[in-house]
Amino acid sequence: MPVVEPVIRPPSEADSFLLQLTLGCSADTCTFCGAYKNKPFRVKDPGEVFADIDRHARRYPDTRRVFLMDGDALALPNNKIIPVLKKLEQSFPKLSRVSSYANGTNISRKTEEDLAELYRHKLTLVYMGLESGSQAILDRCKKISRVDEMVNAVNRAALKNIKSSVIVLIGLGGKKYSREHVQGTITALNRMQPRYLSFLSLMLIPGTPLAGEARKGEFQELDTLELLKESYAIIEGLELRKTIFRSDHASNHLPLEGVLPKDKAVLLEVLRSAIDGRVPLKPEIFRGL
Repeated sequence: MPVVEPVIRPPSEADSFLLQLTLGCSADTCTFCGAYKNKPFRVKDPGEVFADIDRHARRYPDTRRVFLMDGDALALPNNKIIPVLKKLEQSFPKLSRVSSYANGTNISRKTEEDLAELYRHKLTLVYMGLESGSQAILDRCKKISRVDEMVNAVNRAALKNIKSSVIVLIGLGGKKYSREHVQGTITALNRMQPRYLSFLSLMLIPGTPLAGEARKGEFQELDTLELLKESYAIIEGLELRKTIFRSDHASNHLPLEGVLPKDKAVLLEVLRSAIDGRVPLKPEIFRGL
């Protein structure tokens, strides 16, 4: 069965085999997200999934990486996921990594043995949208996973050697709650110690509740300078021991990358130069409501 659009995947999975286990997102309540609004959550038939694997294996037998879609394939219990992982191992002799989006709720539901079993079958990386470390902001955005739950999920996964790539949404608190967003996010990230960390900038998606709030004046977006200052403040407060950092998404005005803590001073200097107008930025992104 062809992939059901739209397809959402991390930039780093551009060359991976994109395999749909589920369609949509089981936690599709976030007011800022429009990714799956016209794609109700459902579990794909196992026969279709296996046929997709066979089809890809005939064309690309040397596939090394697989990304499980859609929004959170790990909503499935292990007895649904493990047969797929075994099939991937059998079909692709050079398979090195399977990854997936995940949320705190779904990982928290898995036992230590569940997580260890996923790792044994090469699911070694999960992408998690923390978005903000402020529980009040997440509550306003109607995100199902709680901050403590996501921190616990990242740490539990790490104990079973599953790495996490954590996503922060710069600007999610708007002008009113920017300080709260910064402070909460610093605290949560320092507790998580993720292997990978990426910043995206909030973009209001037409038709989403948050875009409606902005249209009514109930939510004020940060401008480019404020987004840069928020990024600066978060990085300044981080005490990470070994994290690969990226801020190179299409939504970001200033591409950044480095390893924390080694490159912290350099990242802050680049951001300070941009804030002071000494570094050119990408053109302003259209942010329609």
